[in-house]
Amino acid sequence: MYRHFIHSTRLSRSLGFTIVALLLLTIVGCSASESTGENTPQEASAPQTVVFMISGSLEEQAAYETLIASFEKDNPNVDVVLNNLPEEGFNEKLTTMFSAGAPPDIFLMNFRHLGVFAADGALYTLDSSLDSSQVLTRDDFYPATLKAFTYNEKLQCLPQNLSSPVIYYNKALFDAAGLAYPDGSWNWDDFVATARALTLDTDGDGTIDQYGFGTSVQAMRLAPFIWQNGADFLDDYSNPTRLTLDTPEAREAIEWFANLQVVEHVMPDAVAEDATSSTNRFLQGTMAMYMNSRVQVPTLRTITDFEWDAASLPVGKQPASVLHSDGFCVPLQVAKDSNHLQTVWSFIEYAFSETGQALLAETGRTVPSRVKVAESEAFLSSVPPENNQVWLDAAAHINAFPILPQWSAVEGIITNELKRAVYGQATVDEAIQAMQDGAAEVLTP
Repeated sequence: MYRHFIHSTRLSRSLGFTIVALLLLTIVGCSASESTGENTPQEASAPQTVVFMISGSLEEQAAYETLIASFEKDNPNVDVVLNNLPEEGFNEKLTTMFSAGAPPDIFLMNFRHLGVFAADGALYTLDSSLDSSQVLTRDDFYPATLKAFTYNEKLQCLPQNLSSPVIYYNKALFDAAGLAYPDGSWNWDDFVATARALTLDTDGDGTIDQYGFGTSVQAMRLAPFIWQNGADFLDDYSNPTRLTLDTPEAREAIEWFANLQVVEHVMPDAVAEDATSSTNRFLQGTMAMYMNSRVQVPTLRTITDFEWDAASLPVGKQPASVLHSDGFCVPLQVAKDSNHLQTVWSFIEYAFSETGQALLAETGRTVPSRVKVAESEAFLSSVPPENNQVWLDAAAHINAFPILPQWSAVEGIITNELKRAVYGQATVDEAIQAMQDGAAEVLTP
């Protein structure tokens, strides 16, 4: 049933062998003393092009274009080319580029998808660059972000952000329902009651016109509630042998999440979601609460018809959230040319300098991974939302999925079965068993 996941995983594992064979030469590490990040003029050097690949919305693209323009102003001999690829197929395209020996100089990727690249040694690990930098230190970053990007005790990429899911809410719909805005004190029952009150058939035709809640149905959205209920996903995050979603605690969390649709009907069913996504419903003002990470803020800032803000997730038995973090990753092949590697690192240093992180924070795109910038007015006063503190509060209770070669396949299995449970195509028990069985095939050596 899940052989396509296994096949994809095994195929992608082969990409690194070709790359590593090509790069069995002396790698000249970059000296951070040659770069000061915020002031790295390149006038005396030959012109260079740095290819930076991302996957994001037009609003996200604009945020990175702002960063690049600022860097190029100080570094006129460096041309940073931004390639924004669709999210669907991004990993496959990147794998093909690696296999062809033509990856981008830098690519932005969530740590959850790095397992194959890290396991194959396809990345230039950044420990020496970071530890010798005159601009950045490890202490600048939230520890959870550095840990998330560490594989086999080596830092694979530099974490750009410390995000987590929140509940975005439409103030006008709360006002119309006579409900107080969420203040972070709610539990699961409170959340369900609020979502019920905000789910309406406004014209009396028997069809819901306004949903109380919506989100994309995926493992990342389920994760906080699994951890909040005292459960977990794997028996061992370093060397897993099985999923642990068949425990009573995990089952209770999955059932609660699925019941938001199959029992409470406060979120769209499969037909309604396919017709209009939860993202678009929130943008249009027909969904009161929407769960997503910080990445959505630039798009939400295009809203002009109503005011919105962000609130913390409802809390179960204990507070918990899930880390969303993208990193700047450098292919090992870039290190063949030490001068080019230094230019690439100069751009990374600039992007992670206080100036660079503040620029991205002001666009709304990121919760800075550097503690000082996250706690500064550059982030906290970048509105809307008014409540930017919600992301910093979540940092104390944040958990992360592992970097594993098999993780993308495992996460895909969980997501597919979760959708079946949420959309009433399978019972919770059937979905959990399918998760367990499918993951066992992938995790078996």
